[in-house]
Amino acid sequence: MVDPPRQSSPLAPAIVWFRDDLRLSDNPALSRAAESGRPLLCVYILDEQSEGIRPLGGAARWMLRQSLAALDQDLHRRGGGLTFMRGEALGSIDSLARLTGAGAVFWNRRYGASERAVDGAVMSSLRARGLQVESGNAALLREPWTISNKSGEPFRVFSAFWRAFLRSGDIPPPTSAPDEVTFAAPPQGATLNLDDLGLPRAPAWAASLPAAWPPGEAAALSRLADFLDGGIDGYASGRDRPGAAHTSRLSPYLRWGAISPRQIWHAVGASHHSRGAANSADCEKFLAELGWREFSYHLLFYFPDLARRNFQPRFDAFAWRNDPAALEAWQRGRTGYPLVDAGMRELWTTGYMHNRVRMVAASFLIKHLLIDWRRGEEWFWDTLVDADPASNAASWQWVAGSGADAAPYYRIFNPVLQGEKFDPDAAYIKRWVPEVARLPALLAQRPWTASPSQLAGLRLGIDYPRPIVEHDAARKRALAIFASVSSSAIDA
Repeated sequence: MVDPPRQSSPLAPAIVWFRDDLRLSDNPALSRAAESGRPLLCVYILDEQSEGIRPLGGAARWMLRQSLAALDQDLHRRGGGLTFMRGEALGSIDSLARLTGAGAVFWNRRYGASERAVDGAVMSSLRARGLQVESGNAALLREPWTISNKSGEPFRVFSAFWRAFLRSGDIPPPTSAPDEVTFAAPPQGATLNLDDLGLPRAPAWAASLPAAWPPGEAAALSRLADFLDGGIDGYASGRDRPGAAHTSRLSPYLRWGAISPRQIWHAVGASHHSRGAANSADCEKFLAELGWREFSYHLLFYFPDLARRNFQPRFDAFAWRNDPAALEAWQRGRTGYPLVDAGMRELWTTGYMHNRVRMVAASFLIKHLLIDWRRGEEWFWDTLVDADPASNAASWQWVAGSGADAAPYYRIFNPVLQGEKFDPDAAYIKRWVPEVARLPALLAQRPWTASPSQLAGLRLGIDYPRPIVEHDAARKRALAIFASVSSSAIDA
């Protein structure tokens, strides 16, 4: 049953500006606004016009729409709802504040340079008009400026960052959703419906996304509970097995803020406490993955061009190949290497790819094909439902060797050996590359080595492509070119 709106407060309303924090619980901006006693006007602005704001990719736009719809429903159950706007954030917030006579605006902080510039301009404008403006931390366990090395500089190596993080004190516990909230009515005619934002109900290429990613806060918390109820057992080793159910699949919910890292951190800690040392290694490894996300935002904050510029400048001299046919073969899962192709098809179909396979697929594009890591980062940005401005860029640069704490240039994943090690029964490969499903596991990893009788009717080069590059030759080529850039600078 939907509660009727409560609008009894004599105070001027407060605007709660939602962005990447689409939940009610553990939401500092919402909590502080509710504590003010003001009636709340909850707003989401699709800002694709402010200078420097990177447009979202197709899969992320879909996930955003579903997440907004779920939050709108959650607010309606409390007697409120989301107000939708589209346009430059500064003008939109300023207009909304004037139309409603708002006395305060609350939001949670963002960490990209362009986003911080927008937020700073909005804050200055509102405060100049006498409005109360507050921001909070909903996205991170520790904000980037709170952790530095002994010289006061940002960290460039994850292991050192993580040690400092773990020494930095306890993580505050998550907070509950506000108990009592009074809502203000949105101004008539000044706001949009969700459909007016132009966000897709489903990407044209992936009709299966709704089943894979039920949206919203309740779905995120349910997925976390399921993961901790046995899924985390064996995570430390099983997380590398794409055919096994040892990953949390929480990243899209973290990306859009349907769940907070504090909620995850404390839930994992409670699970570890209740079960003792049995899953200690699994919990520590899982929390370290949250740590990599924190490190990525640390990098984004201090090095805002992370998605566009080599973190290590000497990589600027690298002569990447321009090979549109090879890039398209990689994008479509037609490289002839089943593990790579399985990952790329999983991505295209579900908006997600297993983390181990992400590394292998990225390494293949960069090292085997010598195509600029930025082309891969852009493809993931467009096709991942969890496309994250910090983690996506930091991880691509890590694989390329151009980033912070990067993999050394001579680490070139062999996609066949990676498949044999982490998908030994080829379950993952056979799911996403059905062309090789009838082959024995070993041959499914390398179908070009099979005899005509072993291929069981599979026509290489027709039904399924032969490898577009030969591994040993591609590896030697990559080693020579990467080493020439200057191994002393690349081996970070």
